Amino acid sequence: MKNKTGIISKIYMALIMLFLYAPIAVLIFYSFNDGKTTVWKGFTLKWYSELFRDSNIINSLGNTLIIAFLASIFATILGTAAAIGISNFKGKKRLIIQNISNIPIISPDIVMGVSLMLLFTTLGVIFNFEMGFVTVLIAHICFCVPFVVLNVMPRITRMDRSIYDAALDLGCNQWQAFYKVIIHELMPGIISGALISFTYSLDDFIITYFTRGSKFQNLSIEIYSMTHRRISPKINALSALLFLAIVVIMVFINLRDRHEEKQEAKRT
Repeated sequence: MKNKTGIISKIYMALIMLFLYAPIAVLIFYSFNDGKTTVWKGFTLKWYSELFRDSNIINSLGNTLIIAFLASIFATILGTAAAIGISNFKGKKRLIIQNISNIPIISPDIVMGVSLMLLFTTLGVIFNFEMGFVTVLIAHICFCVPFVVLNVMPRITRMDRSIYDAALDLGCNQWQAFYKVIIHELMPGIISGALISFTYSLDDFIITYFTRGSKFQNLSIEIYSMTHRRISPKINALSALLFLAIVVIMVFINLRDRHEEKQEAKRT
């Protein structure tokens, strides 16, 4: 009976994986197709070559990486500070503030995108500025901060707070104790939050679409624009590279988490 249950479970998981990743496998397969249709005409790398010669895509990629890098840095600083601040509250106040900080995560992107667009439009009229790079960066920071808080908070709750007092007793000033003890203990959560923020910023389309104005173009917007013109196999190549980049980041996060779990197990 157990063997049958195990076989059924494996088949079930295989079907789920097939359903999830078959479209991506097809996309990667056709990124190497010499033809422009779904008819296989031979193996080629020309679409990848043309991809890196397309100035619009290169510029959009640069904008995307800059936004993701800056957003993850600012979100990590703000999110870590917010998590430490939330941890200083007790009881219901702490629970309420923590739940409020999670609202951007559970809110639909369309809601956040439209609300930020209205905010930036109103501020633009008052202070005479247009939406663009800065508004997109602020929007990305806004939705990345909760992910940092979500990753740092568990580290704070597990941390032995007496080590901070011990560091002060051993001669550290408050800044040294904070940096060498608190930040050191929270570092795994901080790194996870930063990497997840970078990934989500890299992947975002909806919020960027509503807050970019008329001039700023990132990679997701460029891909969307390409689908409205004549569809090029370069989209397949670009999507394959994006998928590979996300996979590499997520594998790194998982390996780092496993390493941290092993280190904690050794300590206990």
